[in-house]
Amino acid sequence: MLSVPDYEFWFVTGSQHLYGEEQLKSVAKDAQDIADKLNASGKLPYKVVFKDVMTTAESITNFMKEVNYNDKVAGVITWMHTFSPAKNWIRGTELLQKPLLHLATQYLNNIPYADIDFDYMNLNQSAHGDREYAYINARLQKHNKIVYGYWGDEDVQEQIARWEDVAVAYNESFKVKVARFGDTMRNVAVTEGDKVEAQIKMGWTVDYYGIGDLVEEINKVSDADIDKEYADLESRYEMVQGDNDADTYKHSVRVQLAQYLGIKRFLERGGYTAFTTNFEDLWGMEQLPGLASQLLIRDGYGFGAEGDWKTAALGRVMKIMSHNKQTAFMEDYTLDLRHGHEAILGSHMLEVDPSIASDKPRVEVHPLDIGGKADPARLVFTGSEGDAIDVTVADFRDGFKMISYAVDANKPEAETPKLPVAKQLWTPKMGLKKGALEWMQAGGGHHTMLSFSLTEEQMEDYATMVGMNKAFLK
Repeated sequence: MLSVPDYEFWFVTGSQHLYGEEQLKSVAKDAQDIADKLNASGKLPYKVVFKDVMTTAESITNFMKEVNYNDKVAGVITWMHTFSPAKNWIRGTELLQKPLLHLATQYLNNIPYADIDFDYMNLNQSAHGDREYAYINARLQKHNKIVYGYWGDEDVQEQIARWEDVAVAYNESFKVKVARFGDTMRNVAVTEGDKVEAQIKMGWTVDYYGIGDLVEEINKVSDADIDKEYADLESRYEMVQGDNDADTYKHSVRVQLAQYLGIKRFLERGGYTAFTTNFEDLWGMEQLPGLASQLLIRDGYGFGAEGDWKTAALGRVMKIMSHNKQTAFMEDYTLDLRHGHEAILGSHMLEVDPSIASDKPRVEVHPLDIGGKADPARLVFTGSEGDAIDVTVADFRDGFKMISYAVDANKPEAETPKLPVAKQLWTPKMGLKKGALEWMQAGGGHHTMLSFSLTEEQMEDYATMVGMNKAFLK
C-alpha cells in the first residue's frame, strides 16, 4: 500500500530584540503553545515542530539552509508574533527550496479592552508584523501560502492540514518515477509532453521500457504467489464467473494476478511509483492489464493509459496528497445531453481503481473489443456521489498547464449490462455545456484524475509550488 515518510513541519516566529528579553521569552512560550495545541488537535496529518524565535538575518538564513538539507522536513510555517523587520528574511527566504506557509494569526483571539497597554501592544503586533512579512514574500515572488485566522479555530486548522498534504506531495513529487511500458498511443497529441521539462519543474522522472522486459518479469511469478493473491482477491471482492466456464474464468483472473505481481516487482526494483501501458503494444502478453492495473492503482501507484505519463505522475502525486482515498484515474466516456440530465459518464476500458466504489467491486471476465488479446478480468463497480474535482495536466510550448473544475458526482441512472466496466457519472458544477466548452478551450485532455478527497485549493497550491500554469474553471 501507499507509504510516505514521516515528515514534519518546522515552525518559527518572527520578532526582534527591540522589545527586550522578557518579551522574547513570551513570544517563544506562545509559539510553543500553538505548536503543541495544533498537534493535539488531531486535525493535522503531520507534526508541527517549534524551532525558534527568529530575530536576525543570520539566524533566519541558517535556519532556512537547515530546512533545505533535512529530508525529514517537508516545509516551513512562519508567524510574526511581533513586528519582524522583513529585510532580515530576504536571504533566507530566497534560499528556501521547500513549501512555505505564512500563518497570519494572533495568539489570543480577542482584544482585552480593559487591560490592553503598550506592553501588550508591543508583544501582540501580529496584525502589523504579518503585513511587513507578507510584503517581502510578495516582493520576492515566493508564491507562498497564507492562512489567515485564529489558529485555534477548526477551519484554520483544517486549512493548515490540507496545505501540509500538498507540501508533502510536493516533496514526494521529486521522487516520482514513471515506467512507460511501450510508447504513447500512435497519432495521439495530448498524451505527448516534454519529459525533461517535467523533471525540471515537477521532479518527475519518466523512463521507457520495452514490453519484453516486463513479460520476462511476469513469467517469473510463481503459482504459489498467484494462489496467495487469488485468496486475497476472494476475501475483498465478489468473484462473478458469469457466462464463463470455471476454468476459463479462473485462468483469466490468474493471468491478471501474474501481471499484477510482475509489474509490481518491476516497479519496486527500479524505484518506480507510477506506470503506463498501451493496448497497441502488448507483445508477449496474453491480456491487456486490467485487473492488474486496478490493483496497482488501488495500492497507490499512479497510472496512465495509452502511455499517458503525465496523468500517471499526476495520479501518484494526488494519491499521496489524498492519503490514497477516493482518488481515481478517469476518462470522459460518453454524454447525457438531455435537458435536466446533463452529465458525463466517466470510465475507461479497464483501469479505474476501486477507491471510488460505492458498492462491492465484482471480479468479472469479459471480451475487450480493442487490443486483440484474450478476455481480461477486471473489477466492475459503480462510483460514488458527492462533491469532487476533475483534474488534468497538458503540455504547451509555454509550459505545463493544470486544468480543473469542480463537479457534482452521481451514480449512473441505470445499470450497463453490456458495458461491464467501472463507471462514474458527474456534471461540472458550472454546468455541462459551460464546463465542457471551457475545458476544451483551455486544452484539457480526456485522461483525468477524479477525487472526492481533494479540493481545488489544494491542486492550485501544488501547481503554484511547482510553477505550473493554471486554468481552474469556475
